[in-house]
Amino acid sequence: MRKISFFDTTLRDGEQTPGVNLNLREKVEIARELALMGVDTIEAGFPASSQGSFNAVLEVAKEIKGVQVAGLCRAVAGDVQRAWEALRYADAPRIHIVIATSERHMLYKLRMSEEEVTEAAIKAIKTAKSYCSSVQFSAEDASRSDPAFLCRILYKAVAAGATVVNIPDTVGYATPAEYAALIAYVREHVDNIDKARIAAHCHNDLGMATANTLAAVSAGAEQVEVTINGIGERAGNAALEEVAMALNTRADFYDCEHNINTTHINRVCRLVSKYSGLEIAAGKAIIGDNAFRHQSGIHQHGVLTDRETYQIMTPESIGRYSGEQFVLGKLSGWHAFGDKLAELGFHLPENEIKSLFERFKLLADRKKEVTAKDIIAIVEGKMGDVKPVVELENYQILSANNVNSTATVCLDRGGERLQMAAIAGGPIDAAYKAITEMLGLELSLESYAIKAVTEGADALGEVTVRVKYNGSVYLGKGVATDVIKSSMLAYINAVNRIYADMIIKE
Repeated sequence: MRKISFFDTTLRDGEQTPGVNLNLREKVEIARELALMGVDTIEAGFPASSQGSFNAVLEVAKEIKGVQVAGLCRAVAGDVQRAWEALRYADAPRIHIVIATSERHMLYKLRMSEEEVTEAAIKAIKTAKSYCSSVQFSAEDASRSDPAFLCRILYKAVAAGATVVNIPDTVGYATPAEYAALIAYVREHVDNIDKARIAAHCHNDLGMATANTLAAVSAGAEQVEVTINGIGERAGNAALEEVAMALNTRADFYDCEHNINTTHINRVCRLVSKYSGLEIAAGKAIIGDNAFRHQSGIHQHGVLTDRETYQIMTPESIGRYSGEQFVLGKLSGWHAFGDKLAELGFHLPENEIKSLFERFKLLADRKKEVTAKDIIAIVEGKMGDVKPVVELENYQILSANNVNSTATVCLDRGGERLQMAAIAGGPIDAAYKAITEMLGLELSLESYAIKAVTEGADALGEVTVRVKYNGSVYLGKGVATDVIKSSMLAYINAVNRIYADMIIKE
């Protein structure tokens, strides 16, 4: 069987999603989970684009072992050198060079001729090859490039030392049949293609990214470039979870294997959703809440009689629990809590389990039964926390219809006790006003969203906010059974990210 390599670009192309801004710790944690899941290559960023991106690639290269780490660069000597400086500590570094090859891009963006593009690409590849053995060349907008020129530049790229050549559908323009034909054309007309692996990188502008990627696999591509939850520029990229499960579920058709442990999918997809602030649509393939739900009576009867009548995968195959058979309460001990965390895919050190157990006990005092969904919400409410500078001590809200609300909020800021009251049109608005004035920060609330993450009258509510400070937007999340409390926790979480950023810049 052919072996398909998974190249994950969540930390690079995925972070280019509008509104997404992952911090260094979040990137390292996502990279760690990707490595555990079996991803072959992690593209950790574009080192020359900013100091923050450079630091992220450097930290991933240092921290994440046993997996190849890639850094993107343009076909420019300075970019290649910067990429190597960030990658030099990786177990298996890969320098990824990209330059556009379509007539439109060369004419309007690069203002370069075919000869100039080829010369720049070859020079960059040779420079990269002097640093490390693994060099990838990407012909940006390949699906709209002249096939003859594409084959000429790929031949010269391989001759110069490229070990992977990527044929991107950069703007999601190709159809599966066209894209498969292009991959086949490259295989047939690039004489030295056997000395490199062919990669597919597809965008989802027309909703065909996964279909195009799988068509490329059928046509002979050996590397798929994907992101978790399909996040990325514009409409996003091919989703790792969709490609992996398609190759598994239809192994009879694709006849290939890969290293992805699909039981990690649920955990990693939720982690990326948490840190990116991008909710997973209920109807999202593989990972959406409705992916394994059946409402129609005919469907329910069919599944009860024989699961495969309407279910071609199991929840367990992607690491989801199939039902709420496990219940914990206020009398449960932390060992049982730790066992349940492991069962749900959270393998955490003992000190973290004990910290989460305190939150569990507080919730158990308020709820008769704590379900698996509650436990997941507790863990995810803790994920993304930075070391708190500001913590909520207590609050009091006075609110009624047809009158303004008053919020009195007490905070602890590094051992300093702060308290302030504010009046506004609603209780949450008043609480945010009190916090903002108390801290003396010029903050503006860019967005606010709330959802129930568990069921019932005592459901946990998760609030997600985006707060703007000094030109940058910071994400904050809070989880509690009290909507006002979860709102304040989310706002304070964003504030703590601001303080953490201040410390880093100092």
